[in-house]
Amino acid sequence: MNRIYNFSAGPSMLPLDVLQKAAAELVCYGESGMSVMEMSHRSPDYEAIINDAEAMLRKLMNIPDNYKVLFLQGGASTQFAAVPLNLIKRTGKADYVVSGQFSGKAFKEAQKLGYDVKCIATTKEDNFDHVPVVTKDMIRPDAAYLHICFNNTIYGTKYPYIPETGDIPLVADLSSCIISEPIDVSKFGVIYAGAQKNMAPAGLTLVIVREDLLDYAEEQMPTMLEWKIMAENGSMYNTPPCYTIYMAKLVYEWILEMGGLEVMKEKNVKKAALLYDYLDSQDYYIAPVKKESRSMMNVTFVTGDADLDKKFASEAAKAGLKNLKGHRSVGGMRASIYNAMPYEGVEKLVAFMKEFAANNPKA
Repeated sequence: MNRIYNFSAGPSMLPLDVLQKAAAELVCYGESGMSVMEMSHRSPDYEAIINDAEAMLRKLMNIPDNYKVLFLQGGASTQFAAVPLNLIKRTGKADYVVSGQFSGKAFKEAQKLGYDVKCIATTKEDNFDHVPVVTKDMIRPDAAYLHICFNNTIYGTKYPYIPETGDIPLVADLSSCIISEPIDVSKFGVIYAGAQKNMAPAGLTLVIVREDLLDYAEEQMPTMLEWKIMAENGSMYNTPPCYTIYMAKLVYEWILEMGGLEVMKEKNVKKAALLYDYLDSQDYYIAPVKKESRSMMNVTFVTGDADLDKKFASEAAKAGLKNLKGHRSVGGMRASIYNAMPYEGVEKLVAFMKEFAANNPKA
């Protein structure tokens, strides 16, 4: 088996132990006589899988009892519309912080629906090289919620703090950093995340919503977007993404067996420090993100020469370090070092970066 180090921003690499367990159970799950992919979502075998997945996630994230956990479809991007459709009726208006591409898309989606939404802070003029400082007095006192994207995959930034919002619910897209470290769920009204970065293959979207926020859905909103309906039906109003939920369960189990999110954070901090320490120790590569806003999951860097950047990504791929090309909107390189990336993968990357710099002097 010749596995490469996959630095893709998503879909991303999965833990080898999880893949191997899934492979062993692919044809026949337990004593069921069938694959999980063949099961009825109403069967006792599958109900046990989805219930175990929720119980494991609740334990991992220490999710309070007054929060519902929803396993949905449509990607995090569908939640850009679902958030205002489920919440804005509280007061009729909402505030947004635009710190990158996806928070910008969420803001535009709410505008598209015709709502009174306001961007209260953005770092667009600085090419999103840091996240804004958001204080309670910046938020409209009658806002239904404040929306943020906690980790910005494309630009490699992350909030080093949780904004204080008082009684105004904080809604956060945690797609690229969920279950990478402990987080106080009680400080959020809603957390949502696409699973394809840290949790599972593409196809699953997680929503964690405080129960008191389930009564504000627009009357004419699509049923499939209404959180209360999904909560009342245990995420099975329709057929859920069954196999992806099963894969998420295996990932949750893998982290719990490892020791939980505190241990996961230790591993992720160590990986990120190795790469950032090297970037800070030399001048061949440039790390554009301000230190106080650096993401632990997505590390961006450039040489300052577009042709060299292209060559770097190409030669790195030949060396077994794949998907290091930066997002098409920003260029350069991006190393996504999610939970499943081993420390050895980052070591290999740093060694390659040193070799490439030595062999490709700048003009």
